Amino acid sequence: MEKKADNKIAVLIDADNVSNKYISYILDEVSNQGTPTYKRIYGDWTSTRLASWKDELLRHSINPIQQYGYTVGKNSTDSALIIDAMDILYSESVDGFCIVSSDSDFTRLASRLRESGMLVIGMGEKKTPAPFIAACEKFKYLEVLASVGSEAPDETRHAHREKNETSSRRTPIDHNKEREQLIKTLKTIVAEISDEDGWAFLGEVGNVLNRRLPDFDTRNYGAMKLTPLIESLGKFDIESRKTSNPHVTHKYIRNQLDWQ
Repeated sequence: MEKKADNKIAVLIDADNVSNKYISYILDEVSNQGTPTYKRIYGDWTSTRLASWKDELLRHSINPIQQYGYTVGKNSTDSALIIDAMDILYSESVDGFCIVSSDSDFTRLASRLRESGMLVIGMGEKKTPAPFIAACEKFKYLEVLASVGSEAPDETRHAHREKNETSSRRTPIDHNKEREQLIKTLKTIVAEISDEDGWAFLGEVGNVLNRRLPDFDTRNYGAMKLTPLIESLGKFDIESRKTSNPHVTHKYIRNQLDWQ
């Protein structure tokens, strides 16, 4: 589904797997894709563990759905969220869903919603299992959204950055490997969709990239837009071409030759 400003999106949050500190970033990101209509969060609200959510629910007008943990070892929250998602799907009142969780139990749900033509945005922490990420049309890492939140004061962004750096030290991430994998994927895409001279329209490259890598986000690599990210990789030629509108130019890229 194409991104539209008037997309109606159901936001369903698994409180057992998401911290309340991310909520403003979640809703800001959803607003970039459309309008959040349903805003529901699932958990056992009789538990003191979720007490920190109370003020956030009131502030952002999120509807808490009570789900008791009837059996030890069984996650009834997941079942309640899945049932509601299917009810909303059959109501035909939304264009897409945002499922907020780091739990792989929602993999089949995401796949089923996409089979019905829904836009499916996933959001979770970097520990989110790969199958759930792949099942979503788009996937956003909460740590990244928090670290670059446009509305956050400098002090808040700095605090999140320090937390992310601490987390990275606990779970090392090979950023060079991720960068090399991105370059390899981009080179393949450019080669596949380029014209006879090897040039590919950057907008189409970005569309294909997002379809192949659901968790791709320029912010994961420290860039706000695709063009600066491509420039920073140093592996592609970039060309600006004028259009019939003097205020609009299109960017094209070409794979550089690898000189030995």
